[in-house]
Amino acid sequence: MGDLDTKELITEVTRKVLQNLELNQPSEASGKNGIYATVDEAVEQAWIAQKRLSTLTLQKREEIIRGMREIIKEKGAPIAELVVQETGMGRVKDKVVKQLLAAEKTPGTEDLQTGAFSGDHGLTIVEHAPFGVIGSVTPVTNPTATVINNAIGMVAAGNAVVFNCHPSATKCTLRVIELLNEGIITQGGPPNLLTAVEKPTLDTAKEIMNHPRIPMLVATGGRAVVNVILSSGKKAIGAGAGNPPVVVDETANIAKAARDIIAGASIDNNLHCIAEKEIIAVSSIADQLLEQFSYENAVVLGSEWIEPLTRLLILDGDQGQRVNPHYIGKDIQVILKDLNHEVNDDIRMAVIEVGRDHPLVQKEQLMPVIPLVRVGDVDEAIKLAVEVEQGNRHTAMMHSADVNNMTKFARSIQTTLFVKNAPSYAGIGFGGEGHTCFTIAGPTGEGLTSARWFTRIRRCVLVDALSIV
Repeated sequence: MGDLDTKELITEVTRKVLQNLELNQPSEASGKNGIYATVDEAVEQAWIAQKRLSTLTLQKREEIIRGMREIIKEKGAPIAELVVQETGMGRVKDKVVKQLLAAEKTPGTEDLQTGAFSGDHGLTIVEHAPFGVIGSVTPVTNPTATVINNAIGMVAAGNAVVFNCHPSATKCTLRVIELLNEGIITQGGPPNLLTAVEKPTLDTAKEIMNHPRIPMLVATGGRAVVNVILSSGKKAIGAGAGNPPVVVDETANIAKAARDIIAGASIDNNLHCIAEKEIIAVSSIADQLLEQFSYENAVVLGSEWIEPLTRLLILDGDQGQRVNPHYIGKDIQVILKDLNHEVNDDIRMAVIEVGRDHPLVQKEQLMPVIPLVRVGDVDEAIKLAVEVEQGNRHTAMMHSADVNNMTKFARSIQTTLFVKNAPSYAGIGFGGEGHTCFTIAGPTGEGLTSARWFTRIRRCVLVDALSIV
């Protein structure tokens, strides 16, 4: 190697490392574009791809991320249509917006900030190192936006990902994984950096969670899946359910509050976990707020609708009351038509005043019907909001011009997201400052996850020999 310069030497060493690991060519397996018949194949191919990724520069990794962003912006819209067709939930235009938000505002390698200490005893560097292969369990409510968000952040952190998508969102999720892999390859990245099993089940999810080559797990979904990964014995990030309240006090700009609440609660038919799920309004402005909703593409239902609406949307069973899954994510026109109540196509939400113990207040309903509870004053509103949020520590909103009231509510509810005088989605960077996120880890405390959360913290210490006596 005497004739090689430094750059050529590095290239030669890298080539030999790849040969030793047998990584120059993907091994034969059943799938293509990252989709495989078995968990073992999906994990093996992701493991190979991650080893190749680890030999690339940070600049090259950012180019790969750029390829992922660009291909979603160019070719992602038809996948949003596929999501609605397959799941029967949500709105195509809103899903396009969420996919673009994930593609454009998910942080890349810039999120990995290296720290350093220097002094008489040398130099210490604190850096972010990848875990290797991450197992990611994704939901049916926001399947493609979650995958885009996870994939960009996890690859930016230097990892490969094995996805176990929700069985009811298989086609759309696998398609977006294929598309992201295409974007990776166009930038010279390794194939199979993102993989998945072609027929995901609860059993394949368990295989991924228990696989010895997967040291980290990330789950976005309900309490059950989060509890499973937290008991896995591995590093785990869990983004669980929420039941976000929005409080409106007597100092609020009522017209703006009504507009923001309907905008936040109606996007994608209320499927997003951060969306406003119940309104708690101070009595002195409650009637004015209800009137204002009728100007914001919402229909206000009278008390005569409480009983039929409850029978339609809430089911009773051995485990107690639960939301009727048939109506989750459906347009409000579909819901009201089954009550023989026709509304115009421009209506996006129904608002109905109920008591504080009504199941629509106590349950995370995930549909474009939002209950309003009237209370005496702001202190009562805050107390009730904390109660109905049920300790999820997820998201809360408040409309107020009183800083003291907003501070009191924030300290009382202690949620991961607290949005003031704006729609809920401002909290994930849509019309608000900050990066976007579709894996909001309240149960495990990471908050709005990004690349840095998918890394191990590594300290590298160099001691000046001359300083040692």
